Amino acid sequence: MFQPVIIAGGVGTRLWPLSREKYPKQFLTLTDSKHTLFQDTVLRLQGLPHSSPLVICNEEHRFITAEQLRQIDCSNAQILLEREGRNTAPAIALAAFKALEMQDAPVLLVLAADHVIANGEAFEQAVEKALVLAKNDHLVTFGIVPTHPHTGYGYIKSGQAQSSYGYRVDSFVEKPTLELAQQYLSTGQYYWNSGMFMFKASRYLEELKLYQQDIYTACKAAMSEQKPDLDFIRINQEAFHTCPSDSIDYAVMEHTKHAMVVPLDASWNDVGEFAALWDVSQRDEQGNVVKGDVKALDTQNTLILSEDKLVATLGVQDLVIINTKDALLVAHKDHTQKVKEIAHQLQTENRPEASIHREVYRPWGKYDAFDRGERFLVKRITVKPGAKLSKQMHHHRSEHWVVVAGTAKVLIGEKEQYIAENESVYIPIAEVHALENPGKVDLELIEVQSGAYLDEDDIVRFDDQYGRS
Repeated sequence: MFQPVIIAGGVGTRLWPLSREKYPKQFLTLTDSKHTLFQDTVLRLQGLPHSSPLVICNEEHRFITAEQLRQIDCSNAQILLEREGRNTAPAIALAAFKALEMQDAPVLLVLAADHVIANGEAFEQAVEKALVLAKNDHLVTFGIVPTHPHTGYGYIKSGQAQSSYGYRVDSFVEKPTLELAQQYLSTGQYYWNSGMFMFKASRYLEELKLYQQDIYTACKAAMSEQKPDLDFIRINQEAFHTCPSDSIDYAVMEHTKHAMVVPLDASWNDVGEFAALWDVSQRDEQGNVVKGDVKALDTQNTLILSEDKLVATLGVQDLVIINTKDALLVAHKDHTQKVKEIAHQLQTENRPEASIHREVYRPWGKYDAFDRGERFLVKRITVKPGAKLSKQMHHHRSEHWVVVAGTAKVLIGEKEQYIAENESVYIPIAEVHALENPGKVDLELIEVQSGAYLDEDDIVRFDDQYGRS
């Protein structure tokens, strides 16, 4: 029995415009699986005896995380919230302190939420080997058996064998040149650094305290004040804010004398860029990966994803074409690692496309802001059965709601009323109002906002069942 710890942070900027700050790649369905990468990470544990998962995510993603766990019937997971990420060493420390509260001598299996592992049986066998080593006070990392000389991964050099379970870690190596990567591959001693680990919670904290006491102290202080909030656990954010940002590799694994590596040959991929997504997806006879409304003529070895319109290609090859509702990316597959430069440029320009999709998910449902002018914004809003938006008001805009499916329960000022399909209501500026779906099916409505300022921060909440300020 072990304690799964799933690190669900990260933005995945090299997968823009699919992956964005407010809805990153771990919560997307990118592969041929019907589940998201995060959901597949949780489901991958089903064949192994384990405790309820402990998930660590950014506060911005808390409702997405909870909803995706609910969709796969994983209601017993605990979700630790970070308001501001501090890299993997502190995140795992939070999980270790929490695990020690819940059970005696827990062994942690630390997984990233955004990896693809096609061979579940090989994964389970590697975990079982690592568990034996972890129970004997080793800090275990999983080394991916390399298939080619990759320059985008760090490497682990293996040392002396420890029975049939694994090898002592000789050293960790930074991302190499192509020539060095070819040399590594030829020796058979080097593995890709997967970022997955297994060890006793207490053993990890001992080593962290030994090598990075400031991280240990800050995380212990952060966990000393915990507040349950719906599905989530909030920590002392002021204490956590003082914590240095560092990866587990730099903080602990490169220093400890107890590091072991277990080889993992399970068709692993971190899906870090579109070329990798093309690698792990099913291709047609021309080598194309196609999703959405696509016509590909005389096209080879190309990834084409389209969310909302017909995309046609003719006479091209080795391209990546990503069409979302508000952005289009066209790139050569050899240059997809540089996509993050576009995302960073958009961030510096404060472009909304860097952080949010046109379709935005909320704990009560979602909205699609499909038309915008100088003084108006039009949204299609979907409210889940039984869900309710906060009681709120706006200083700068009025709203007009038209119900297109389902029935809405609406509060405007002191008046409460039901609005059915093809009916509408008007909410003046500064009028307190609320919206609820009392029915058994999704409520869908068109919202037309009018005013001088139409951004999302023009909301004053008076009451919210989801704990938002």
